[in-house]
Amino acid sequence: METQVYLEAAVDAAREAGQMLKENLNVSREISFKGDVDLVTNFDNQSQKMIYDRLSTHFTDHDFIAEEGLEQEKGGDFCWIFDPLDGTTNYAHRFPIFTVSIALVWKGQVICGVVYDPMRDEMFTGIKGGGAFLNGRQIKVSSINELDKSLVATGFPYDLRESSDNNIAHFSNFLTRVQAIRRCGSAAMDLCYVACGRFDGFWELKLKPWDVAAAALIVEEARGRLSDFRNGLFSIYSQETLGTNGLIHQQMVDVLSLGRRQEAR
Repeated sequence: METQVYLEAAVDAAREAGQMLKENLNVSREISFKGDVDLVTNFDNQSQKMIYDRLSTHFTDHDFIAEEGLEQEKGGDFCWIFDPLDGTTNYAHRFPIFTVSIALVWKGQVICGVVYDPMRDEMFTGIKGGGAFLNGRQIKVSSINELDKSLVATGFPYDLRESSDNNIAHFSNFLTRVQAIRRCGSAAMDLCYVACGRFDGFWELKLKPWDVAAAALIVEEARGRLSDFRNGLFSIYSQETLGTNGLIHQQMVDVLSLGRRQEAR
């Protein structure tokens, strides 16, 4: 199994789609809504088609799952899971923070991942057991070991207006425990920033496999740590994502447990 071949194909697909998105950032776009605040643009769909066409041409027997309704399952060992535009709300408002995220799963395990930020031309890559890289340079997580000195990131679920499980309590609790919180609008970017040491930790609810599959592998390969909010095993299919440099992991779990107790009252 030549994982490097798959990674190179994913890099090419992500770069091609990302450059298209960059070139069209300030072009008029069609916007439709999947929910009150969950939207999709015509460029999400165009990016998805570009990635699928390129990868499916090279790997005809592979399965594909992507955010905008793509689900092609042939029952094989390989499945590409990708988000053609992570940060759609940002993109729709011409806010230049978004990524393209592509992961390859083999027999249920993510074996390679790519997250591309076209606005900064930053290509994050990872291969299972082979390390994590930014533009070809190996990266690793930060060495911050105190929560009150950490810079962390988060996001909010699309159903925050309807569901009480909306991250607001957690956000409030972390505000007074950390140095600062950032909210980029792309979970894949947030996790990659943990991987390269720009952020020390990240938490978010209700993410989808295409949001986290590639970036979670990159965090792991950068010697970071992933779990659910209770410090249980992480899964790309779970409703909770906690990614850290490992050193502040338990401290973040402790703050998240406080939020759960508040919600239970």
